Amino acid sequence: MFRGVSAFIVPHGVQPRRLEVWKQRLVQMGGRVVEKLGKGGPAAGVNHVLAMEAKALLRELDAAWLHRFRGSVVSFEWLEECLKSGERLPEHKFTINYEDEFKPKKSAGNGDSGVSKPAKRSKMSSEDQQRTNSEDRGEHQDASADKGSDVERSPNKYASSQSNSGDTKDTVGSQGTFDIEEASSGGPSIYAPADLNRNITKIFGRLIDIYRALGEDRRSFSYYKAIPVIEKLPFKIESAEQVKDLPTIGKSLKDHINEIVTTGKLSKLEHFETDEKVRTISLFGEVWGVGPATALKLYEKGHRTLDDLRKDESLTNAQRIGLKYFDDIKQRIPRHEVSEMEKLLQDVGKDILPGVIIVCGGSYRRGKASCGDMDIIITHPDGESHVGFLSKFVQRLKEINFLREDLIFSIHSVDGTDSGVDTYFGLCTYPGRELRHRIDLKVYPRNRYACGLLHWTGNDVLNRRLRLLADSKGYVLDDTGLYLATRGSGGKHAGRSDAIVNCHTEKDVFDTLGFPWLEPHERNL
Repeated sequence: MFRGVSAFIVPHGVQPRRLEVWKQRLVQMGGRVVEKLGKGGPAAGVNHVLAMEAKALLRELDAAWLHRFRGSVVSFEWLEECLKSGERLPEHKFTINYEDEFKPKKSAGNGDSGVSKPAKRSKMSSEDQQRTNSEDRGEHQDASADKGSDVERSPNKYASSQSNSGDTKDTVGSQGTFDIEEASSGGPSIYAPADLNRNITKIFGRLIDIYRALGEDRRSFSYYKAIPVIEKLPFKIESAEQVKDLPTIGKSLKDHINEIVTTGKLSKLEHFETDEKVRTISLFGEVWGVGPATALKLYEKGHRTLDDLRKDESLTNAQRIGLKYFDDIKQRIPRHEVSEMEKLLQDVGKDILPGVIIVCGGSYRRGKASCGDMDIIITHPDGESHVGFLSKFVQRLKEINFLREDLIFSIHSVDGTDSGVDTYFGLCTYPGRELRHRIDLKVYPRNRYACGLLHWTGNDVLNRRLRLLADSKGYVLDDTGLYLATRGSGGKHAGRSDAIVNCHTEKDVFDTLGFPWLEPHERNL
């Protein structure tokens, strides 16, 4: 548990017997205790200092030494909580803020209530803030991606939406309170770049659709990464030379951009759109529930149009629904309508279960002006009341004619399978209309909610980077949690263990992985 921890322990304020027990447990769990420190700076590779509180710390170590120290300075509570939970917890919540001891104290007449304030969280070191540059390796992220500059993808692509006000937080403490990351409607940061190069991003968006329909996710992802970079540019691209140093723009994309700005079109896209097989498979792949393999089979059966598909008896019920409402599903949802529907969901949910947390994630939460669908992430603070909630929620939403057609409905919270996450995918309507929109409801246990919210907020590029970074640090990250990785032969990761890292908030995930914190509206990478 404490492998890599080399700790100096400040004894002040701790009973000797208790201190010895802590030292023994630290060593038993793979850590190392450093008994002495050099006066000039850290000695013997020490990377942690543990103390009871700031005053005890400063009795043993001077401020100059602490300012030079680049490791973690945490309270014994961190060690205690790790031992209690059986897992290594994030350290930032237990940081000792000794800086406050040097600040002048307010007099009684200056409005000081005398109540001690919680310690500030320490900033991550520059080394921890380095991002991984290996996002081009690994699997394609299966959160939803935007078509073109901001268009969402269908069945198995789920990153879609930014609730606006950011995150409101309650402090984790000994009384069982916790951080709640709830994004309510109407926030300050709307992601609306001018996109002076729509001619380029629109073509790249079309290529994303085609490559995904063909099952070539790696190729589609290269265009997906490039679109946010291009759409944020404050100038109109007139030559490929202007983008040669931009991140994510390699030689191939640079050549594409050069052709587009020179001729106004892209021969590769024209080839795809005139190739019957590619054009047909791409069309079929836009039907909800039809993946690349199924689209190819339908083509090989002789189908060429959506009318042909309507006559095929092999389609599943979900695929038939996707086909019936094909044109509806392709229409974007204006941001203000998503906000109103999120409020409706929150009101209905809290009427069924007081205190339930319901947030619209994806591109809405990331601040975009419109959404392809709605991704709703749900939990309850007490960690128990979410069990069985989804069935009641869906039933009530059907009674008020909000939910109309079912696509997928699976309940795991009752039996504890699949991490206890309940799922509903279906079609909904804005009140007073018949136009169908795609909606996904995901109910997470409280201890898995942060990773679920992070995953379904997206975007794909960020999710992919975090997953690769987690892998490089001995973890496995998905929407159900951050886990310690298991080791296979040769020391390679074989999968995820049952040991889940305790992350109450999205920031805990970022901090544990050493990735710079990004507000939801900053995640359109």
